[in-house]
Amino acid sequence: MSLIPSFFGNRRSNVFDPFSLDIWDPFEGFPLSSSVVNIPSSARETSAFANARIDWKETPEAHVFKADLPGLRKEEVKVEVEEGGVLQISGERSKEQEEKNDKWHRVERSSGKFLRRFRLPENAKTDQVKASMENGVLTVTVPKEEIKKPEVKSIEIAG
Repeated sequence: MSLIPSFFGNRRSNVFDPFSLDIWDPFEGFPLSSSVVNIPSSARETSAFANARIDWKETPEAHVFKADLPGLRKEEVKVEVEEGGVLQISGERSKEQEEKNDKWHRVERSSGKFLRRFRLPENAKTDQVKASMENGVLTVTVPKEEIKKPEVKSIEIAG
């Protein structure tokens, strides 16, 4: 068993995958305490939610991305295709409003922004991307171009 996956937090993405453009957070997994003064609170909030988990599978017809985004509405999520065939999924979960009389015992749900980018293969139809959100799961479908098989013509041998 390699030490590298456990060192980087057992992430499922592959460092050698040319299609993955994950944003690596060097502080992921480190406990944040009040002694961390050089990191602004907005950066800490972003890093807490930056690792939105996304699955990417390829079917014969399309590339399908599924992201678990519990508690987010579709208005809080943005799906874009950039020039060069890069799929970008981003969004923001707002912090819950604090009342002056509230006493918090535990805060475990993360808030902040997330951004994930994936370089799509050349056979992706980037002009036909579809996205839907149901029960906190975002599904992005990128159809694939049909691979044209080269036409083989039989030649009759005379003689």
